Amino acid sequence: MADLWGGLVQAFWLIVTFDADLFEITLRSLYVTLTALVIACLIALPLASLLAVKRFRWRRTVIGVLNALMGLPPVVVGLIVYVLLSRSGPFGVFGLLFTPTAMIIAQVIIIVPLVASIAHQSLRELWTDYHDLLISLNVTQAQKMRTLLWDARRALLTAALAGFGRGIGEVGAIMIVGGNIDHATRVLTTAIALETGRGDFALALGLGFVLIALAVAVNLMIHGLSRTEVEGRW
Repeated sequence: MADLWGGLVQAFWLIVTFDADLFEITLRSLYVTLTALVIACLIALPLASLLAVKRFRWRRTVIGVLNALMGLPPVVVGLIVYVLLSRSGPFGVFGLLFTPTAMIIAQVIIIVPLVASIAHQSLRELWTDYHDLLISLNVTQAQKMRTLLWDARRALLTAALAGFGRGIGEVGAIMIVGGNIDHATRVLTTAIALETGRGDFALALGLGFVLIALAVAVNLMIHGLSRTEVEGRW
């Protein structure tokens, strides 16, 4: 109980004193996760809409693989990215290992299947309502996909939020490819792991409360935007 109370006090003190290290780590966490989320959505959402409107031979297999990859162990992703980006790997020449870019790559791989699977569920249900209308209008495949993505945008925000939650709380993969280097690749989750290993539970809890507050704030912001859009229709 004392550690919990100490963590609350530590978190409050770090915030009110505008602790430089805390804000640096928090901004880096946001940069890595939001960048990975944007890239993942640019890949996952078109893929989800394509799977919803187009029928092809390996469609069910692709959907099954995406659903299976939702449970992909992050440490395995981190290991694969590490091997690919290491000096002996095929992309070692770019020197990306132990940089925020490597962390973003790992998070993109983790987030894409989750966002694509959730988005596909929403788009598939919407496609059953729009199928006859869009077929009768003789629109192109791209127009069908754009229509679905636009009309399902609120549901897709939920998919994006799920991806954000998965990314912001990730520690295993980014620890492997990022190295938890101070002032370079240290983010909130790896800082929490470090302070826990040192036995500084109060600071670890303080960073944990900041991480929770950050995730809640982003969710509330997205919820507010969705609500504003709905109210604007009336």
